[in-house]
Amino acid sequence: MNTLGRSGVPVSALALGTASIGNLYTEVGDEQAHEAVAAAWERGVRYFDTAPHYGLGLAERRLGAALRELPRDQYTVSTKVGRRLEPSTAGGDDLANGFAVPATHRRVWDFSADGVRRSVESSLQRLGLDRVDVVYLHDPDHHAEQAFREGYPALEELRAQGVVGAIGAGMNQAEMLTRFVRDTDVDVVLCAGRYTLLDQRARTELLPAAARRGVSVVIGGAFNSGLLADPKPSATYDYARVPAELLDRALRMNAVADRHGITLRGAALAFCAAHPAVAAVLVGARSAAEVRDTAEQFGTPVPDAFWHELRDTGLLPGEPS
Repeated sequence: MNTLGRSGVPVSALALGTASIGNLYTEVGDEQAHEAVAAAWERGVRYFDTAPHYGLGLAERRLGAALRELPRDQYTVSTKVGRRLEPSTAGGDDLANGFAVPATHRRVWDFSADGVRRSVESSLQRLGLDRVDVVYLHDPDHHAEQAFREGYPALEELRAQGVVGAIGAGMNQAEMLTRFVRDTDVDVVLCAGRYTLLDQRARTELLPAAARRGVSVVIGGAFNSGLLADPKPSATYDYARVPAELLDRALRMNAVADRHGITLRGAALAFCAAHPAVAAVLVGARSAAEVRDTAEQFGTPVPDAFWHELRDTGLLPGEPS
């Protein structure tokens, strides 16, 4: 087990993200969601990440229900603040925001101190917990001033009060996360999609800054939303149509993986985990089978010769970590 920054909050090297069991894109039944969490536990996963955004609270409720039968002192839960949920009578579904759930609520961007506290309280109710271990400011890209001026200090207070064990920010970019690392006392940052086999933007400033400051990094989006899990023309890259140049690069990487007797998704996970600043790799799954496959790939060693060939052919700059 690793720990997040100086907080002492433990995390398993492989973590389960719960957007998929919040009905990301397609519906998942309660039983299937429960089985996915149970399979993660069986494979040694002890860190589970969620957010109110995922299925308008559905992911939090399902995660809480699945964890209720497990010993509380043996797992770590993180959730997020910044999108507060308010009841809505508009009707319809939430597919415009990516989730196949009824639109019973609407999201309100809110990084105010009061909004942060209210969001944490609501998350605790949905999770059925008396505390959460980690809270991230969720995607404050267009709300930087309020996030730094109000949201972050509110998290500091919650940490000081013992309501939260560790605090940080989670984003799909590296630049603002670097600012959080340099200018605040966060324990951890969650960086999605910016440290992968195809995109190493976090390597330039974020990861070195985190290492210097003793801040942990959790890496999400190891597959860049699908391309590195199964490279093909219909795959997505960062939730959009894959550019031809990146598809070609992923296919060439996949051929190298085949030659070395491994899978590209296993190599993608190993790449993320190898950096010394990285405490955990966060992977979403919507079924027990997906969880088991991810755990198997995560535990499969990647031969040095694979990394050497990627570098020698220009498919990967620098060292694998």
